[in-house]
Amino acid sequence: MQYRPLGRSNLKVSALCLGTMTWGEQNTQQEAFAQIDRARDAGVNFIDTAEMYPVPPKAETSGATETIIGNFFQQRGEREKWILASKITGPGNGISHLRGGRTRFTREHINQAIEGSLKRLQTDYIDLYQLHWPDRQTNFFGQLGYRHNPDDELTSFEDTLEALDALIKAGKVRHIGLSNETPWGVSRFLHLAESRGWPRMVSIQNPYNLLNRTYEIGLAEMSMREQIGLLAYSPLAFGVLTGKYLNGLRPEKARITLFERFVRYSNPQAQKACARYVQLARDHGMDPAQMALAFVTRQPFVTSNIIGATNMDQLNRNLSSINMGLTDSVLRAISEIHQSQPNPAP
Repeated sequence: MQYRPLGRSNLKVSALCLGTMTWGEQNTQQEAFAQIDRARDAGVNFIDTAEMYPVPPKAETSGATETIIGNFFQQRGEREKWILASKITGPGNGISHLRGGRTRFTREHINQAIEGSLKRLQTDYIDLYQLHWPDRQTNFFGQLGYRHNPDDELTSFEDTLEALDALIKAGKVRHIGLSNETPWGVSRFLHLAESRGWPRMVSIQNPYNLLNRTYEIGLAEMSMREQIGLLAYSPLAFGVLTGKYLNGLRPEKARITLFERFVRYSNPQAQKACARYVQLARDHGMDPAQMALAFVTRQPFVTSNIIGATNMDQLNRNLSSINMGLTDSVLRAISEIHQSQPNPAP
């Protein structure tokens, strides 16, 4: 396993991070415990969750993923072996069961969210506390273009950073990060941290995969120059890049089979590009999933690649991707596919 600095913090996280958003929905607690054990044995020391998990978000399962992780810590006593990341839910997105549907990044809501997460996780602190998506209307979750709303209601960045600073001073949070953020949002948070002496964001958790490389357009430079690395989520594009959904296939118990809302990577252009990536991997004797993961992990702006699995075979293959190198010829072929169909599923 490789280990990389988490921003400008003193923490080093594994290049693969264990994603958890299926636990409590597609995975039982027993299965989740087995995944944690397996990931730890492979050298993973980084685990990511959120107060709204599992997905899709529902009132009856809300917080179940954090509860499962907390139960693991309580039973195994291994909290100190993990760098634990969680997130506070942003506004909107159809989530009405958390804080009355007005999940803003105010001091009040941040305090409510952190107390709930700490209780479910059965821990005194969270190593990395992230803002799950912006507290304003902007382009994320597949919206490529920005549409300005002069009447947009947003919590001030100052109020949010001041509240997060208080959590760090209280010892409840060690470091803070962003998620689904834009270059403007990142630069604003960094400027305020520098000018006001508030804590600095150490990471950005955004989507990044062979079908969606929009992070490279503006945020990759931000990551490199400001040491605020990417925690890449959806590196397999909801599993599409494994090839298991090609030609209309819908495997039993697979995410896109079970939940109609996951259509981000299913448009015809994405399917066409995906078929070419899958064939490229097979032509070179590689597992398509491992090739896709290896491409993400090798990027210099990526701090950690968040892998998720619903069964142990998937997890083992994902973990093995850390040892896969990509030849110059494979990288050239990937570039050619990307140039012919860039970002078909942003």
